Amino acid sequence: MFDIQEELKKLPAKPGVYIMHDEHDDIIYVGKAIVLKNRVRQYFQNSRNHTPKIRSMVSHVSRFEYIVTDSELEALVLECNLIKEHRPRYNTMLKDDKTYPYIKVTTDEAFPRVLFVRRAQKDKAKYFGPYTSGQSVRDTIELVRQVCKLRHCSRNLPKDTGKERPCLYYHMGQCSAPCQGWISQEEYDKRVQEAIRFLNGHFEEILSRLEGQMREAAEQLDFEKAASLRDLIASIRQIDQKQKITSGDQDDRDVIAFAREEDDAVFQVFFIRSGKIIGREHFYVTGVRNESETDVFSAFVKQYYASAMFVPQTLMLQHMPEDADLIADWLSARRGQKVSLTMPQRGQKERLVELAAENARIVLTRDKEKIRMEQARTTGAVRNLADMLGLENISRMEAFDISNISGVETVGSMIVYEDGRPRRNAYRKFRIRTVKGQDDYKCMEEVLTRRFTHGLREQEEASQAEGSLRRPSEGFADFPDILMMDGGKGQVHVALNVLGELGLDIPVCGMVKDDRHRTRALLYEGEELPIDRHSELFKLITRMQDEAHRFAIDYHRKLRSGDQVRSVLDEIKGIGPARRKALMRHFGSIEKIREADVEALKAADGMDARSAQAVYDYFH
Repeated sequence: MFDIQEELKKLPAKPGVYIMHDEHDDIIYVGKAIVLKNRVRQYFQNSRNHTPKIRSMVSHVSRFEYIVTDSELEALVLECNLIKEHRPRYNTMLKDDKTYPYIKVTTDEAFPRVLFVRRAQKDKAKYFGPYTSGQSVRDTIELVRQVCKLRHCSRNLPKDTGKERPCLYYHMGQCSAPCQGWISQEEYDKRVQEAIRFLNGHFEEILSRLEGQMREAAEQLDFEKAASLRDLIASIRQIDQKQKITSGDQDDRDVIAFAREEDDAVFQVFFIRSGKIIGREHFYVTGVRNESETDVFSAFVKQYYASAMFVPQTLMLQHMPEDADLIADWLSARRGQKVSLTMPQRGQKERLVELAAENARIVLTRDKEKIRMEQARTTGAVRNLADMLGLENISRMEAFDISNISGVETVGSMIVYEDGRPRRNAYRKFRIRTVKGQDDYKCMEEVLTRRFTHGLREQEEASQAEGSLRRPSEGFADFPDILMMDGGKGQVHVALNVLGELGLDIPVCGMVKDDRHRTRALLYEGEELPIDRHSELFKLITRMQDEAHRFAIDYHRKLRSGDQVRSVLDEIKGIGPARRKALMRHFGSIEKIREADVEALKAADGMDARSAQAVYDYFH
């Protein structure tokens, strides 16, 4: 038995990390301390000074453990790693764990390449980024290759020079073919340096060169080349325009600000490289209720830069963390150079922080509205349906559709919506076995009977499998809270009869259509209930009807493709191509095979008693 008061007495007066566990031994909080003895004791003293979040956390603590470190900096690093690994419930958590693309120039190679990478490594290559858009990185790399004609391939040069023919990029005018020795090392290095200046945002030299080449091509009446150069120039100018917002300095900075509402917050980060904003990104943080701005900033900065591949020279912050000096030392160690944390108070730098904060507020407001609208069209619409029908709760809804293929093959589809959203892995399709011709009511009766018979059997298997290693089959065991039948009284009556015969009590609602095949009302317990065609409930029902029909049509297409159109006999175990052909030659149609008894089926070539019985059982 863990005695918290006794264990508190054993805490050392040293720096380290403490880890709180609940009664299930799950880690619910991780923190660091300059002096473990003092910090951990504070949690279990008078709770009046604690925030509601801390009081709640302490009430769930069953035991704690600690790890002693040599310094507070080591404790900070360990804290970051443990939070990232265990994601404790009561820590302020960064929801996003993204990796951002970089542009890598392999300057450690004899003939460097320009590459797209996801991780900046400590090697002799040059890295540019991080960027927030993978596509923009690819577009930039493509542009650099076109302008500077650097190689794409991974050949070992100059060792492999001349061993293979030049690739397609050379013939497209996007490579200078160093693999053939057709460009000198000196000239190639000049182009690499030009590419590096380009990636650093210095476009003037390249623009001047390209504009001269364009004029020269036009004077020589080579208008195709001139047009190509014109397009290259336009692309470069477009990139230059995107980077007009500058920080006034030429160093690398991240500008960080946030907006909060209740227990959620959004952080906005502007990435400034060589004095130009190259991108921005927002991050979601949860668990900020009753937390101070400084604590929230401390948690975000530590979690974000614990996994970030690039640490800039300066962080410009909206609020300064209480442990800013410690964080600066940690980031400096990660970068290998001094990193500064600043909180601008005036001028352009302050305006940049305010701009980041405003963007964070916009994202938070937009997403709150998006969530509200999504809830209205899903769970809100389902709740409206439950209220309209007088039901206590609706979560899972199932809808069915019957379709014919050329009046012969008939299929049924079953779609499932949970909380107003489609659950596609629960969709099922049926090939009608027992119904002759086009009788939608009989087809629906077969589909529903098979669906719920399967479900009852699987529930029974699950019950028998309890406590054993045998796993029950899965697929139909979950029953709906309501059946949505695509039709009026006839289809509702069929569904109620099937459910009654199987001893099931599931509400059935009909989706009644008008003359134009549009839903005009719901039929429930014999009463038609009109629907507002502008409501989210009407839109949800329409989506369900369309989805059930689409799923059936997709099944039709699959049946019509390739050999599957041949017959329903493909589904019968033991009936291969030879017996299927023999049955079709003997009877002439699927309908006559369906009508035949076992003795008649045995009369077909190659049919024995077992295979004849299998065919008969399938249709009956």
